[in-house]
Amino acid sequence: MGAVYISELLTQEELKDVTEKTGTGLELIRFSVGENLDAFDSQIREAREALAPLGCRGLTLHGPFLDLNPASYDSRIQAVTRQRYEQAYRAAQILGAEKIVFHSGRIPATVYLEGWAERMAAFFGKFLEGKSGIQILVENVFDPEYTGLLELAQRVRHPDFGLCLDMGHAHCFSGVPVTEWAGALGKYIRHVHVHDNDGTRDAHLALGMGTIPLKRVVEKIVKASPEATWTVECSSREHAETSVKILKNCISELSVIE
Repeated sequence: MGAVYISELLTQEELKDVTEKTGTGLELIRFSVGENLDAFDSQIREAREALAPLGCRGLTLHGPFLDLNPASYDSRIQAVTRQRYEQAYRAAQILGAEKIVFHSGRIPATVYLEGWAERMAAFFGKFLEGKSGIQILVENVFDPEYTGLLELAQRVRHPDFGLCLDMGHAHCFSGVPVTEWAGALGKYIRHVHVHDNDGTRDAHLALGMGTIPLKRVVEKIVKASPEATWTVECSSREHAETSVKILKNCISELSVIE
């Protein structure tokens, strides 16, 4: 079973309580914001101070995404994106994070699929030159289908590159069933963002409070990528604890069946 993390969406006190009760790791989100990257040194100090009392079993990092576009046709936008991504990578090195999640940046009707995967692959191919030891993962957000991400994963031939399936995003922003996303992306999925919704909005509910067919999704991922890790993204302590318990039970049940 891959490691389970919770997102840094809770207060420091709540994070300590949940990580102690559930034995999870943590996914930092503070370095996803440009304002915090501008204050890089102080944010590193604050992150170290925040992490010290948690005793987390592992660390991942959510990379910057606001106003950035790795597939941009504009060289200057790509340069700024690269600069911010490099800062996130440096933060991961300093803090000992195992993975960084970056958004795909695809927005329907404004970013066309034709040529997208090729431009993304060129960007990440250059970004990964000379790097090793930290996994770089691209996450679906508003993507209406999985084909672009699948082509991207096939194009980037680097051992530290893969995909992050956000099951909640796939369920509410795509007309393609989330089970199909999980099955098609299969072996390329190295990390999963876990939360629930009813298919109408990105509500980040606890598992079981929405309509995502969790067991079917988890089964497809575990079979294709048994080492995949999981981050529960809920904004309340109760929802986070509930979701970690449900997720771990689901994965354990599948392991017993196997």
